[in-house]
Amino acid sequence: MTPESVQMLFALLLGFAVAGMCSSGYRVVTSRLPSFNQLSAGPGAATFAAIPVLVVSAPFLIMRNTILGRRQEGRRFEFVFLATLIAGFWSLMSGLVLVMTLQACGLC
Repeated sequence: MTPESVQMLFALLLGFAVAGMCSSGYRVVTSRLPSFNQLSAGPGAATFAAIPVLVVSAPFLIMRNTILGRRQEGRRFEFVFLATLIAGFWSLMSGLVLVMTLQACGLC
């Protein structure tokens, strides 16, 4: 495996791990699950405060909603596959941002 492949795999895994931790942290603090419905509350401080949490935890939320939709509604395989690709790409990009931030701080 090339070093670039290892870095991309590390970024993908780090993105999913941080998304899960962010979602779980939000649940611990507020005692409710984060959801994209928080953005439909209209303009306000709570809506703007929820944006960073939702951006970071989006891969976890997409996969959670996809798995629940598959079990409860019987969604088609194509939809589940597309949602998995979107969540993976989002996780990869957020993981790359985290890896670049760690490298800039000299921690990685």
